[in-house]
Amino acid sequence: MSEAGDDSDKKHDRRLNDLIAVTVVILTVFLAVSKVKDDNIVQAMQKAQSTAVDAWAEYQSTRVKLHVDENGLAMLRLLESSGSIDKALAAKQAAEYEADIKKYEARSKETRTKAEELEKEYTRLNLRDDQFDISDALISIAIAVAAVAALVDAWWLLYFAWGSGCLGMAFGIAGFAEIGLRAQWLANLLGT
Repeated sequence: MSEAGDDSDKKHDRRLNDLIAVTVVILTVFLAVSKVKDDNIVQAMQKAQSTAVDAWAEYQSTRVKLHVDENGLAMLRLLESSGSIDKALAAKQAAEYEADIKKYEARSKETRTKAEELEKEYTRLNLRDDQFDISDALISIAIAVAAVAALVDAWWLLYFAWGSGCLGMAFGIAGFAEIGLRAQWLANLLGT
C-alpha cells in the first residue's frame, strides 16, 4: 500500500511542479516583453519632459522679450508726450515695438500650448509606465510565490501566484492596449 501511496505523492508533486514551471515560464516571458515596452515608454517620458522644459523656457524667454518691448513702448510714449523727441524717429520705433509685441504675444501662446501638450503627453505616458510598474511588481510576486509553492508542495500558494500573476498580466495588457486601468493607491505606494 505504501508504494501506491508514494507513487500517488510523486505524481501529485510532478503535476504541481509541472504547473509551476509553466506558470513561471509564461510569467517570465510576459515580464520580459513588457519590460521592453516599459523601457521605451520611460524613454518617451524623458523626451516629453525634456521637450516640455525647453518649451517652458522658450515661453518664459518670449514673455520677457514681450515685457521689455512693452516697457520700451511705454517709455517711448512717455518721451513723446514731453515733446523733446524726433516724432518721425519715435513713430518708427513705436511701430517696431508694436510689431515685436504682436509677434511675442503670438509666439508665447504657441509655446505655452506646446508646453501644455507635452505635459499632457508626459502624464499619459506616466499612467502607462505606472501600469507596467504595477504589472512588474505583481508578476515578480507571483514568480516568487510559485517558487515557494514548489518548495513546500502547496497548491494554495500556486493559486495565490496565479491570482497575482493574472492581476499583473491584466495591468501589463492595459499598458500595452492603453486602457485606463489604474490602482491609484498602489501607484502612490510604489511611486515617489
